[in-house]
Amino acid sequence: MRALKPHIPQGIIARKNIVKPAAIVIAAAIVIALTPLAGSKISSAIERNRLERLSAKITSIYTSDYQQTADTKLAEQREKSSTTLDEPFTTVNPYGTNTTSLYVYFTTDQATSVSYTIHVEGYPDFSATANQDERYSTEHEFTVLGLIPKKTNTITFTLTDSGGNTVVTKQIKQKGPTLLGEEEVQLEQKTQPTAAAKQSVDNGLYAILGNDSGNQDFMYYYDVNGVLRGEIPVKYYRSHRLVFGDDELMWFSASTHTMVGMNRLDKLEKIFDLDERFILHHDYALDSDGNLVLLTTNLKRSDHAVQDQVAKLNTTTGKTTHLLDLGTMFADYKKTTTHSGIDESDTSASDRWDWIHCNTIQLLDDGSTILSARETSTIIKIADIEGTPTLEYMIGEPSVWDGTQYQSSFLTKAADFRDTGGQHSVTYSTDDSLENGSYYLTLFDNSFGYAITRPDYDWSKIGLSTAQNAKDADSRSQLRKYLVDEETGTYTEVNSFDVPYSPYVSSVQEIDDELNLVDSGMQGLFGVYDADGTLQAQYAMKLATTYIYRVYLYDFQGFYFA
Repeated sequence: MRALKPHIPQGIIARKNIVKPAAIVIAAAIVIALTPLAGSKISSAIERNRLERLSAKITSIYTSDYQQTADTKLAEQREKSSTTLDEPFTTVNPYGTNTTSLYVYFTTDQATSVSYTIHVEGYPDFSATANQDERYSTEHEFTVLGLIPKKTNTITFTLTDSGGNTVVTKQIKQKGPTLLGEEEVQLEQKTQPTAAAKQSVDNGLYAILGNDSGNQDFMYYYDVNGVLRGEIPVKYYRSHRLVFGDDELMWFSASTHTMVGMNRLDKLEKIFDLDERFILHHDYALDSDGNLVLLTTNLKRSDHAVQDQVAKLNTTTGKTTHLLDLGTMFADYKKTTTHSGIDESDTSASDRWDWIHCNTIQLLDDGSTILSARETSTIIKIADIEGTPTLEYMIGEPSVWDGTQYQSSFLTKAADFRDTGGQHSVTYSTDDSLENGSYYLTLFDNSFGYAITRPDYDWSKIGLSTAQNAKDADSRSQLRKYLVDEETGTYTEVNSFDVPYSPYVSSVQEIDDELNLVDSGMQGLFGVYDADGTLQAQYAMKLATTYIYRVYLYDFQGFYFA
């Protein structure tokens, strides 16, 4: 990443040409004597200063004042400019929230839709139909995603009438901006995308959620060819997923405290901080009222338990309310665990008690919720999460819960298969072919047996790897898919296949009936697999430090794209 040049006062610049030769020799000797140690320290100081200034800038972007000022400036610039198709008004990243985005505005006499294609020599083209509020309009305001950094981007707009006829085309050129981060513009493709993968992904984008860094953090969009199409800076920590509500906003986390709602033009319309009790941990979902239900840590607990709370953020008022303390629901089990652990969302914290470690939340239409608990390798369903939460059932290895009252809550296996180890990204789905009370759960089974608060439990006895090295040659993770039947109180495995091993983090997503997206986070690999586990595409991303938390595919229909 290019370092910022230090500011040189004008007086020094004016005097630099009259330095005497002897002084030059002395200065050179000093430089030689200090190199490389001094040079290294100076470079580190410059880089540290650059990162601090970048962090301060991004923190300011995530404020209402900044967004309103940017909105006013954009309107003023647009008023002073031509806004015809011959001379459309454009500006790069007006709200500071997406480095490689382009704001576009123009008007036409005839109502049309607008599609665009970005062409840059040496890269595959990227095409999309812009979401301009109304599909056919005479006022065209939209975001073009995916400028290639520091290259000349040729953008072709195609205007089409409601009958599907091309009315006119217009071509503009735009120099791509410099990235804020150090991510790859094009990922290494371990397996080139097949025709099936390209058809299913189409112009959807892979969102890289949490290539965690000790420096500045980002969310990234990549297309099916592995080309960068969005760089979204966040304050710190990570975004865990994107959720879209009826308010036409895209919600995501920008830090452990901050949740934001972004509109289709990349403006942050809503910015809310959780109240001082809570910090976010790992996941959230929108309820039927458009409010966010979040997995959190309660910072005010005297026992320092972490990652065991559920809270709600009202997306109208910004008020945070507490919904569930899993330590109360599972008090008997919590007592059996060793007071140990860390808080991944607050690395400076000490003496934490990470006894259950929830990493996924799914809200169902009936008001119930499904949680994934990594520390116990258990999937938990809870009824009435926003009212009077009660335990409905659990799925997992019952022996982990030996000696507690909760073993009777486990569903019964309908066949012989191994249970999960430290699973992530548990996802609920259903279809019209299923009976009432039946649905699917698809998940990334890390197949890793370890619990810091249960040092007594032997995970290898249930067939799990205990290797903490993601490169362990004898270990594999799996995509797993269960069919749950609540009427009979059973579950069975309907699909599974091996994927690259990742003892921690990672995600899965069903793209369609035939294809699945899998992120093996600790290896920096994500790929598209068919139902048999055959790769249809695979990408490698350089890790900033340790892992990529999640990768999900979004079509962005009704948001960026029409």
